[in-house]
Amino acid sequence: MPAVYLSHGAPPLADDPLWPGQLASWAGDLPRPKAVLVVSAHWEEAPLALGATRTVPLVYDFWGFPQRYYAVRYAAPGAPELADSVRKLLRRAGTPVQDVPDRGLDHGAYVPLVEMYPDADVPVLQISLPTLEPQKLLEVGRRLAPLRDEGVLIVGSGFFTHNLAALRHDGVPGWSVEFDDWGRRALAAADVDALLDFEHKAPAGQLAHPRTEHFAPLFVTLGASEGELERGRSVIDGFWMGLAKRSVQFG
Repeated sequence: MPAVYLSHGAPPLADDPLWPGQLASWAGDLPRPKAVLVVSAHWEEAPLALGATRTVPLVYDFWGFPQRYYAVRYAAPGAPELADSVRKLLRRAGTPVQDVPDRGLDHGAYVPLVEMYPDADVPVLQISLPTLEPQKLLEVGRRLAPLRDEGVLIVGSGFFTHNLAALRHDGVPGWSVEFDDWGRRALAAADVDALLDFEHKAPAGQLAHPRTEHFAPLFVTLGASEGELERGRSVIDGFWMGLAKRSVQFG
């Protein structure tokens, strides 16, 4: 099963004329997953936490939107067997794991999954970001890599550039273009060292990511994809309100 990093969009993603179809087409080209494991920019908790293994209400972790966005439902089955596998893989490597049984999927998980698997018939498990340190997240991804052989789709969900204070309706700022182009080239070259040090190596790194939680899920995906990084490809590119929505697949 491939591993992916996707730019997940805000709740209004559903109203975009292009993006939902891109996600749906991408899912249609992927092998049918046995389950989906999501690490989202919107859940930071240490030690690493496993969300609900049964269907519980979604987490509407946003505010100021029209009411229809709070009426979205996505009752995907829980994934208790996947949770057991995650616990074993991580604890075997000395990574502490905790359970948060009432924590539902946040919008970094369900917003793209509504478009990719609209029937909500694929089991989904969300895990937290236990840190924002790239190297540590790469190690988490390495530990989770065997799940791919079991048919699990590993999804790092963030945004390739993410500066909400700089959202634009009138074009794309230069810093977003520069960072996106740098990231595209680093991914194409499988330059993991540069990506790990993106805050110093990338142009406009501080503008593209004033806080790094939306780039951080990429490192879990990269760790889960070692040995296949040269075969990575961008599936979605372009910009939304000035932010890069680049999404990539490995394998």
